[in-house]
Amino acid sequence: MRLRIKAARIGTAMAITVSGLALTATGASSAQSPYLDPHASVSTRVADLLKRMTIEEKVGQLAQPAVVNMQGGCQWSGGPLTESCMQHVLGDLKVGSVLSGGGETPVNNTPKDWAEMVNTVQKFAIDHSRLHIPIVYGVDAVHGHNNVLGATKFPQQIGVGATWDPQLSQAMGESTARAVKATGPQWDFAPVQDIARDTRWGRYYETYSEDPYLAGALGAANIQGLQKTGQVSATVKHFAGYSQPFAGHDRSEAHLDPRYFQDTFLPSYKAAVDAGADTVMVNSGSVNGIPAHASHYLLTDLLRRQWGFKGVVVSDWNDVDALRTSYHLTDTYAGAVAIAINAGVDMGMLPPGEVDGFVQGLLDDVKTGKVTERRLDQAVSRVLALKFKLGLFEHPYVDPSKADAAVLGTDKDLAVRAATESQTLLKNDGNVLPLSTGTGKVVVTGPSADSIPNQDGGWTIQWQGIPSGVNDPGVTVYQGIKNVIGDHAKLVAKADDAVDQTKDADAAIVVVGDKPGAEGVNDQEQPELAADQQDLVDRLQATGKPVIVVVVADRPLVLGKAADAKQLLMTWLPGSEGGTAVANVLFGKANPSGRLPVSWPKTTGDEPMFYQQLPGTNSGTSSGYDPLFAFGAGLSYTTYAVQGVTVSGGSTVKVSVKVANTGSRDGDFVVPVFAQQPVSRIIAPPNRLVAFTRVPLKAGESTTVSLSFPRSRLAVTQGDIDGSGTRAVLPGLYKIVAGDKSADLTIN
Repeated sequence: MRLRIKAARIGTAMAITVSGLALTATGASSAQSPYLDPHASVSTRVADLLKRMTIEEKVGQLAQPAVVNMQGGCQWSGGPLTESCMQHVLGDLKVGSVLSGGGETPVNNTPKDWAEMVNTVQKFAIDHSRLHIPIVYGVDAVHGHNNVLGATKFPQQIGVGATWDPQLSQAMGESTARAVKATGPQWDFAPVQDIARDTRWGRYYETYSEDPYLAGALGAANIQGLQKTGQVSATVKHFAGYSQPFAGHDRSEAHLDPRYFQDTFLPSYKAAVDAGADTVMVNSGSVNGIPAHASHYLLTDLLRRQWGFKGVVVSDWNDVDALRTSYHLTDTYAGAVAIAINAGVDMGMLPPGEVDGFVQGLLDDVKTGKVTERRLDQAVSRVLALKFKLGLFEHPYVDPSKADAAVLGTDKDLAVRAATESQTLLKNDGNVLPLSTGTGKVVVTGPSADSIPNQDGGWTIQWQGIPSGVNDPGVTVYQGIKNVIGDHAKLVAKADDAVDQTKDADAAIVVVGDKPGAEGVNDQEQPELAADQQDLVDRLQATGKPVIVVVVADRPLVLGKAADAKQLLMTWLPGSEGGTAVANVLFGKANPSGRLPVSWPKTTGDEPMFYQQLPGTNSGTSSGYDPLFAFGAGLSYTTYAVQGVTVSGGSTVKVSVKVANTGSRDGDFVVPVFAQQPVSRIIAPPNRLVAFTRVPLKAGESTTVSLSFPRSRLAVTQGDIDGSGTRAVLPGLYKIVAGDKSADLTIN
């Protein structure tokens, strides 16, 4: 039997079920059952419910199968929900959570159908739970509610990094939470707090920045937005050290010395945990020979005891069993579950075919004592606390009739703003840009000129991006340009035709880049602009007409011959409204303010590359930082100046920076503040970002902005090569630098 509950029936079901939640299985009132009392504290409710649960009910709470376990044939088929599959997963195995990964959608991928699907799963779970325990439903909403057709897609995180705008990141979190909640899920597997290191890695674009402080600030703001109403939980992922795998291959080993790991990788996760994230997802790879899912140090000693994290730790996809199948730490599923749970994993994320093994394995572990009942109760308590915090016992359902209006086409203005702020102008020789809106013929060409899939990127509708033949609404670069200059914009698909038509045009806009992808499938051994696209840029430039190169890409691609482009705009993966943002910048309706959140390499052999590379002894560039475009690079249609810096010390370092718009156009000036150590007994990077701000300035305006940062941001791990010392701020002279101005800070 295939079970689908329509909206009209859901309304009745909700009333019955919510009323039913006021009673326990034995008919006791909420006054006699503290866990059903919404006025009781979370800790009281958790303790009361926990003591009523059987071992089997507790074990089920730690399993999170994908919804495809309950659709069609209960494996990968998708389709309508199947009652027998739901009975097995939710009734027999008593699982406490369900997720929809990339592409795991209802039959009709609409917000209303999402709400009906999640409500149906929730109702079945509650009705078939002896204690009426609701599930918590998770989803990868990583740039808006990106799985849903018609939902507004924001820029991917690497583009958000280019905005250097935490307030914007928070606003996108709030918008995403509204859309997610309207369709039923309550748990968002975002944001990614890994730092960018190697452009070969397929998940590079999911990071905010190569800088730990910038990534931490943007992620913390996004978490505050996602969790603002208390109805959706955010996730810090992938904890920790996921983003510099060996040779750039996803989900593989990483070699990170203790000092590098503690001083460079951990701060971005710590900022997100400190922002109050409800959950943490674990790194799929290994670090220094230990799988993250097996690391008691990482998941318990560091995360729990040192950082004080109280929420839920969830595995990534199938990573518990990977301790058996890939890492060979054990030869049984039960052994893998015991290793992960004892290390600090509270919940296993499970693909089809794995949920039975996980549940039975954990049951066996508890019965044999490999996992103590105390540890089981600890993990279950965290899951239950999350459900109480989200209000799921009182409000387990959403109204499907309101879902479409809450999701379809909403917050487009915010998406345009985010995409516009992310536009990073890297070259403008001769000040050809902005183009006049009264210009004549403009040829628009290139593989990404008219492609929503390319500008949305991976994790859009499905895992690897929008599937062929699926249309998701949005504004392409060509459509955005046409909206500004009308029929003067000429879309030309073929390279030869584009070159011929450029000869009698006023300008050509060539939109190049790469195709969507995700995870290991998206790893690239040579992350560079394709040869045919390099040739197209060359041939267009040979016409002698102005040629503007727009790069739509998930990483800074090695440009090869195209590096000599005279006008170069990096638009990242700008989302569904990206075309409007690109056109507004190219034609001067917006002044570009994006700044590189990562370093742009000259050659594919430069990986990994980042601006905090430690100095070497070679006097040439081979051991130095030598990018094509440096971290923080970005041009504007006006000019800015830093006119002075002052600093005062203490536990909080206060910095005043006098800035000015010395040009003729209004704009936003991104002001990074770096710390330098002229002398240090531990090798110091040439620069460390310690503060930043965006300053709106009218043409000719000057002002003084005040920034501050905790002195602890200057801390490094002491000790010898083994990094055995504690983290501390080393005494001595520091230079606090903004633009070409600096001030001294002495720490005693």
